[in-house]
Amino acid sequence: MLALEGIKILDLSNYVPGALCTMILADFGAEVIKVEPAKAFPMGDMGYSPGGKDKEREAAFFALNRNKKCIGLNLRSDEGRRIFHRMAKEADVVIEGYRPGVVERLGVDYKTIQGINPRIIYCSLSGYGQDGPYRLFSGHDINYISLAGVLGLIGPKEGPPAIPLNIIADFAGVSLYGTIGILLSLEARNRTGKGQYIDHTYMEGALHLITWFTHRFFMDGTVMKPGASWAQGAYPHYGVYKAKDGKWLSIGCLEPHFWDNLCKAIGKEEYMPYKWTMEMTFQGPEPKFDEIRAALEKVFVTKTRDEWFDLLAAKDVPVGKVNSLDETFQDPQILHRKMVIELDHPNLGKVKQVGILPKLSDTPGQFRRFAPVHGEHTDEILKALGFSGEEIEKLRKEGTAG
Repeated sequence: MLALEGIKILDLSNYVPGALCTMILADFGAEVIKVEPAKAFPMGDMGYSPGGKDKEREAAFFALNRNKKCIGLNLRSDEGRRIFHRMAKEADVVIEGYRPGVVERLGVDYKTIQGINPRIIYCSLSGYGQDGPYRLFSGHDINYISLAGVLGLIGPKEGPPAIPLNIIADFAGVSLYGTIGILLSLEARNRTGKGQYIDHTYMEGALHLITWFTHRFFMDGTVMKPGASWAQGAYPHYGVYKAKDGKWLSIGCLEPHFWDNLCKAIGKEEYMPYKWTMEMTFQGPEPKFDEIRAALEKVFVTKTRDEWFDLLAAKDVPVGKVNSLDETFQDPQILHRKMVIELDHPNLGKVKQVGILPKLSDTPGQFRRFAPVHGEHTDEILKALGFSGEEIEKLRKEGTAG
């Protein structure tokens, strides 16, 4: 049994943050139906199912859409809208990622769907929310984390902010919080019998992630600055160092005993008294720490990254190789934990994807099907609604289905 068997989700989220959210739900048994425009996009890498000449290969490796189905449907047409309403009548969840106001114009908004199905859980993912002065602003991850105060904390003390991958607002702030919101709403519905609306935003998700870093501001007005905290690499105890082979190593020795272990392992016992303390969290490092960092830099270039990793890990020092992706997917711990799964594709042979999370002991997630190509399940879904083959062909010719 899969944890979410029997849950049906209509996915209008379109882009990759929504795709990760529904991938997690699909991996644990939810029937996720991607409702996409009737006309296919050539490439599927932004979240849409591929429709180009190499669509089978693109779909096979696009893990974010695995375990899902896809129907092409023109929601701007009256018949396409009616079909969606019929699908929503039997659904548990609708998730959408349009700018506020779009689903109302399409006639697939929460109020409309709730009138058809009072048990529906409807999740909207937008940049800034369904209300407020920014509700209609366009944006991307970089804009959301800028306004949330996250980007201003990342980067060197002197210099511009360092732009991270779009993992903060897009994938943590929306994908994971969206998943949590849907699961909480399903549990609430088990108790109340009613669905509800989830208004979640990229900006708020990013802000919520830095809750721990905000308490001092609310307590005494302390404003964190870039490059000044241990979490930003300001102290030699917690940072990255270049090794002899030009590769990088990460060190995280905040606890006194870990710092002692490091100093002993590299023959720098004289630095053992200079431990990091919690009082330093919101203040810059003392000049002595510049001397210590310089000394550590000289030590670390005497061995290769992997030599240091093996030596320090054996001495109970928190250490990590700064891996490239190809190195990550050869790492013995990654492989042991099945964070790379190898799948048999009927036409392409062996296909690898990132593994399934979280790991549940009794109802683990499961790979059931490769990501669909555009409209792969249109006929199946429409036939289940009672449409004949002739009627489906007519819908295609009219541009209602694809």
